[in-house]
Amino acid sequence: MRATVDRAGLEPQGRLPKVQIRRVRKGDLSKVRDVMEQTFGDFLERQLGTRPRQAFGGAQYVHHRWLMEPWGCFVAEEDNSKIVGAALAVTWGTVGVLGPVAVLTNYHNQTIGQQLIRAAQEFFDENKATLHGCVTYPTSPKHLFLYHKFGYRPKNLGAIMSRAIDRGPARAATAAKPAKSTVTMRRFSALEEAKKKATLARIHRITNAVCRGMDLSKEIEIVDGLALGDTLLLERGRDLIGFAICHTPGVSEAPTGALYIKFLAIDPPQRKVENLEQFIAAIEGLGQELGVQRVILPVYSRYWVAYDTLIQCGYQVDFTMIRMQRGKQEDYENPADLVLDDWR
Repeated sequence: MRATVDRAGLEPQGRLPKVQIRRVRKGDLSKVRDVMEQTFGDFLERQLGTRPRQAFGGAQYVHHRWLMEPWGCFVAEEDNSKIVGAALAVTWGTVGVLGPVAVLTNYHNQTIGQQLIRAAQEFFDENKATLHGCVTYPTSPKHLFLYHKFGYRPKNLGAIMSRAIDRGPARAATAAKPAKSTVTMRRFSALEEAKKKATLARIHRITNAVCRGMDLSKEIEIVDGLALGDTLLLERGRDLIGFAICHTPGVSEAPTGALYIKFLAIDPPQRKVENLEQFIAAIEGLGQELGVQRVILPVYSRYWVAYDTLIQCGYQVDFTMIRMQRGKQEDYENPADLVLDDWR
């Protein structure tokens, strides 16, 4: 059944309802999730002509992001009683990622979205994030104009790609490698607690080489702490070749029936296509083990080698978003870097 909301409008005295922006509290979480689902459900219904059963396909964004970054989560509250909008923001070291941002449809055109984004920008500034980013719908002039007001510039498309899991043996890498170059995969969750901190430092060296100051430690720790999935470590001997933050279905960002990769990076000095191919094959093997129907890999099209590799591995584009950035002006994305990331 489609949910309904009270229609916003003028009060009897001709005044707009009072809306305040504040940080999310624990008791708000289910309401924030409902606002997100309804807002994006309305948008997709207008775009597609039919309302999706679930706006995010079963993916969850609110609870674990609030636990990970409570000071970056905001709500718009009408008359101290009703939540009508919300915005989530996280920091990956010096990179601030904004979104989702949602305002109930009947509360549009009241600057509520702008107030939420402004609160998130202040949070980024407080945490000294030098590059701010978001993604939005490339076909929506309203969304593009909203972020433009805050200095976000449209960049390249990000593609959310997927591939159905084969039910036979796991797909092997394209060519056999000498024994000395054999790679193995370990799970972060299987490490002794004392070794996890050292592994996070090794991962940080990789992300810092991709973008100076980028740090995914909080994302890895929340996935580990809440068992949202796992972080996979691609190793050759004692060398860490790359890592991938994976979400599995349930209460994570993985849609129902899918293994979803939030972030993957191959260490730039090791950026050989065969390393990425082997990692993808290992991830698909994990998907078979988990019994999911498909693997979802997001890729930013500026990372052209990574994008092309996914195409060669049989992945297809489900939909695209446009990445927008503000702050640090130089483009840090090297098209040769083997990075899969999602700024939703």
